[in-house]
Formats: sequence, C-alpha cells, structure tokens
Amino acid sequence: MSDDGDADRTRRFREAALPHLDDVFTLARYLMRDKADAEDAVQECFLRALRHFDSYRGPAMKPWLLAILRNVCKAEFSRRILQPMPQEQTKEEIAADDPPLWQEPQPSPETELLRQYDDEAIRRLVELGLTVKSKGRPKRGGTKQRARELARAALDEMTDTTASPEDQASRKRRLIKGPEEFRSVRRDRPNRK
Repeated sequence: MSDDGDADRTRRFREAALPHLDDVFTLARYLMRDKADAEDAVQECFLRALRHFDSYRGPAMKPWLLAILRNVCKAEFSRRILQPMPQEQTKEEIAADDPPLWQEPQPSPETELLRQYDDEAIRRLVELGLTVKSKGRPKRGGTKQRARELARAALDEMTDTTASPEDQASRKRRLIKGPEEFRSVRRDRPNRK
C-alpha cells in the first residue's frame, strides 16, 4: 500500500473509531478492574482494530470495537491463569520477612531529644511530689511557694528565647494560672463564682 493509502485508511479509522474511545475504555475498566490494565487493553483493542480495519464491513463501529475488546480481555485473563502462582511461604519465612507489630521504629535525633525533655519533666514532677510530703494539712505558703518556684524554673527552660520579655512573662502567667475550666476545680483555692 502507498503512503497516501495508509494516511487515508488511518484518517477513516480515526473518524470511525475515536468517537467510541470513552465507551471502550469504560467497558475495559469494568472488565479489568484496574485503570492501567484497562488502558493496555484499550490500546491493544485499537491496534487490532486498525490492523483489521480493511476487513471491517458493517454499519456500526462500536459493537465491533467492544467485541474486539472482549476478546483482548479474555486473552489477558487466559494468559494470567496459565502463569504459575507464587508458592506459599511457610510461617517461618513470613516471620523472618515482617518485623513484629510491637517493634518501635529506630529513634531519630528529634525523638531522642523529646524523650530527654520528657524524662527531665517527669523527674522534676517526681521531685516535686517527694518534697511536698507533709503530715496533715500542708502549710499554706511554703508548699505553694515551692511549687510555684519549680513551675517557674521549668517554664524558664521551656520559654521561647526569641520572644520579648513581656511576652514571655504573660505566657508564664497564663501557664501558671491554667485554663479557665480548671480554676473551678482547683483544690488549693476556694471556688469563686
């Protein structure tokens, strides 16, 4: 065939087949259940249709393309069935491949730093709890004052050094006071309404 004949044949095929591309892809997606496999099937379908376009004799192009697509999908499913299935692994192989669910990931420098801060905060809280021991009712001024000093010292270490001193002081006051809903249940202060 000449180049003119091929160009004319390709043009006629485009005009007849391309309007049905969306319908062919929809059926391929339904049959293959996977977008990538559906695209491959549609490509193979259109290649076969172009190859045999000279033998096409019919008024409707869409049923012909859908029949070719069904044959392409059937051939792909048959090929998949003939492929050997992977052998099943034994329990020992599976256990060797997968880490246990409870294993923690390797620590990063950030998590180590956070863990150190947490350990330090817990240590201070424990120290606070041990130093506040008293018999009966604690003294009003001493225990509270010691708790405030420890809280201020801990807040000094946590404050943002780039903020202004006024901003740091207001943040400390808000943290020491606590949220509004906690104030009503504090044991060291009478309920104020």
